[in-house]
Amino acid sequence: MFKKIFQFWNKIKQVVISLLVKLFFILLAGLKKILGASKFSKLEAKYHDVEQIVQLNWQKVEAWYDSKVDKESKYYRPIVRLWKIAGKTVLYIGIYLFVINTNFLFLTGEMPGVDELQNPKLSQASEIYAADGVLLGKFFAENRTPIRDFKKISPYLVKALVATEDSRFYEHTGIDFQAWAGVAVGMIKGGDRGGGSTISQQLAKNLFKTRVKKGFFKTGLLGYIPGLSKLIYKSKEWVTAIKLERFYTKDEIILWYLNTVDYGNNAYGIKVAAKTYFSTSPDSLNIQEAAILIGLQKATTTYNPSRYEGKPLNENKAWKRRNVVLSQMVKMGYLKPAAYDSISALPIVLKPNLESPFDGTGNYFKVAVAKYIQEWAKENEMEIDLYRDGLKIYTTIDSKMQMHAEEAVSDGMRNLQKTFDNHWANQNPWVDEHGVEIPGFIDTVAKRTEYYKALKKRFPAREDSVWYYMKNVKRDMWVYSRNAVGEEKRTMSAIDSIQYYKKFLQAGMMSLDPYTGGIKAWVGGLDFNYFKYDHVKQGKRQPGSTFKPFVYTAAIDGPKDLSPCYMMKDEPFEIEVEEKGEKKMWRPSNADGTFSYSMMPIKRALAKSINSITAKLTNEVGPDTVMYYAQKMGIKSPLKAVASIGLGSFDVSLYEMIGAYTAFVNEGIHVEPMLITEIKDQNGKSIQKFEPVSYRVIKKESAQLVRSMLEGVVYEGGTGSSLLWNEGEVLYDRKNRYAPAHAAKTGTTSNHSDGWFIGMTHNLITGVWVGGDDRSIHFRSGALGEGSKTALPLYKRYLVKVVNDPSLSNYIPVAFDKLDKRVVKKDFNCQGSYSTLPDSLQVSDSELDSLNSLLENQNGANADSSAQNQPK
Repeated sequence: MFKKIFQFWNKIKQVVISLLVKLFFILLAGLKKILGASKFSKLEAKYHDVEQIVQLNWQKVEAWYDSKVDKESKYYRPIVRLWKIAGKTVLYIGIYLFVINTNFLFLTGEMPGVDELQNPKLSQASEIYAADGVLLGKFFAENRTPIRDFKKISPYLVKALVATEDSRFYEHTGIDFQAWAGVAVGMIKGGDRGGGSTISQQLAKNLFKTRVKKGFFKTGLLGYIPGLSKLIYKSKEWVTAIKLERFYTKDEIILWYLNTVDYGNNAYGIKVAAKTYFSTSPDSLNIQEAAILIGLQKATTTYNPSRYEGKPLNENKAWKRRNVVLSQMVKMGYLKPAAYDSISALPIVLKPNLESPFDGTGNYFKVAVAKYIQEWAKENEMEIDLYRDGLKIYTTIDSKMQMHAEEAVSDGMRNLQKTFDNHWANQNPWVDEHGVEIPGFIDTVAKRTEYYKALKKRFPAREDSVWYYMKNVKRDMWVYSRNAVGEEKRTMSAIDSIQYYKKFLQAGMMSLDPYTGGIKAWVGGLDFNYFKYDHVKQGKRQPGSTFKPFVYTAAIDGPKDLSPCYMMKDEPFEIEVEEKGEKKMWRPSNADGTFSYSMMPIKRALAKSINSITAKLTNEVGPDTVMYYAQKMGIKSPLKAVASIGLGSFDVSLYEMIGAYTAFVNEGIHVEPMLITEIKDQNGKSIQKFEPVSYRVIKKESAQLVRSMLEGVVYEGGTGSSLLWNEGEVLYDRKNRYAPAHAAKTGTTSNHSDGWFIGMTHNLITGVWVGGDDRSIHFRSGALGEGSKTALPLYKRYLVKVVNDPSLSNYIPVAFDKLDKRVVKKDFNCQGSYSTLPDSLQVSDSELDSLNSLLENQNGANADSSAQNQPK
């Protein structure tokens, strides 16, 4: 092998010399052109003068040499030969180091430059913070939070490290030649003299990933040749280690080293390692803990103390390795033998605190933040690695409101799930529009899973084998519990698991400040560990009646210029529509399937969620105008200007809907939902500050009128009146119980597949969606499945928790401002629109409606649902 290497080296030398000669003549020709013939001739003459002087001096040196050296001596030739060998060795080493250091002709790969050495970059976890300063979580490829101050690490760590990894650390300058000599002697004798790598060399390896192949230009041509690659990366580490010793003190090198090391369990750097294994900080580590962490560096899997919990000491490799480190400390004089005897007998005591990117609260929100930053960086042509750059991300979320939202969804959905399970009893809930179970539903879902696809690859021509594994091979697994908070262990097949999870109802909730757009709470599902799909922004479903406010906004703000007192009749309405190329009549019905045939102001029609009037109004205003206003106010999902648009027949996200409602509270100004306020780099320097994005979408008058109409949903016997019942008593305005402090809209879609509720207070908008992962999974009756029975209770739970939290007192509902008569010129005070105050014994129509609504709910009637197959 060495002969081939030598031949290869000779060929390279010949090529290099040839190239250098050609390059020399090219440079001469270029210089002649630049200087001109006369100047070049003068330069040439000066060169010859210098050459003559050099020759004369060389002759003098030769004469002196001849007078001093006896060339006839028998020792002359051997000594000259040795000097030539030494000279060539030094020359070749110099050339080799030059090639290594400069990556000459891309032979050996890149070396870190001065700037990289002075400012090395560590892969560092990015941290995401709530608006109130609470750390929500981290994004990391390597979970690392570096320490910047040497004083913040335990002296035991330093002593254990030096004793174990580099006993002459304070004596050498990057390379320990004495240690390498010991390694060589050990190899000759056949014994083990340990490794010769210093802490500085290991730091060079960790910092600059010298042993990772990074492509031709970074690794170099010779780096791909077996045998040579090891010599090259070792040489790089030697050179880099010497440079590091020039730039940093010994303490700084130790600090950098401890920050770079992998300690296992996804803990990178000593700060995270101390927390992961012992729930403490690096400066608080005792001698045993320090020895364990230093011992881990030899093999993070083999010596991981977590593997040996509960096992006897003679089988505990982590315990044995710890004691090896302690014995090395004894040899170095860092630990007294008597202390070693007592400490080495002690068992390992762990206080684990493992971290993952999705610890804590707000996991769906964290994913949304990560996606937003990646898209923002791409749009702005910025190179940002969220998982390695150690960013500090400051968000709009309120940690306490987020906690209340998650608790409200968790507790509320467990109650609702019990109702759902009892409702379906021993039947499967996936049914068609006629209530008949969909055959093969679970098998169809199973075919979309990764497990099924993997089995298909394994058994390409044996479908029976695939289904055997899917249905019959069972294993223990932890599943989301439908009965208690957390998880439970079950034995299931893949099909069992799919069937189990498909019977769950899902939910999404988002809450934001309508003036800044700052998102205060974001719950995308029941539990991120088991349900990754985000029902706030990722999921899109028909919004039902929560879309109706856009119809009434278009009627009031648009060309029709109607007032809330515009009268319309609740009666059957039909219109010819085209569906899949066929013309047919569309006849929407009301939630209860009946019509009152009475005239009513459109404000009452919105509060009562009358489908017939909304459909008729959509036709009068024009579906295109309704679509225009919906999009203008923040709906970005695809819509079509068709007759059913006003009843919420197109899929949209909860995120869009809540953002679109901001104009109703914010005097006609739409504010884009906002996730992040600022991004800083790992040194605390601001990369970008984010400001609210807002613009006017409707007139101030229109916003006040529609908001007041939506107050009727809660206060005038509308579909959201149950909000203020029972525990909802705390949600009244505390100064004036009868002043409207809430505006809202419920929504329920065909077959009760989706339940919606969007509620507004003077400084908060919160939306909730509830439904199955598939539209075919739902309640069979409006009494159970309407938005006021599924989504509203979750909203209510959340808002009650917020109001009862003393630290969130600024969110206690306060009555909306009354309509500004200087702005509002249209008629609003239609007869029967308001409940009378309790200073009169008279009973208004709206009070009777409220009473009837209460009685109907007590009797299990349907006050808010859609009739079968009808949107609401």
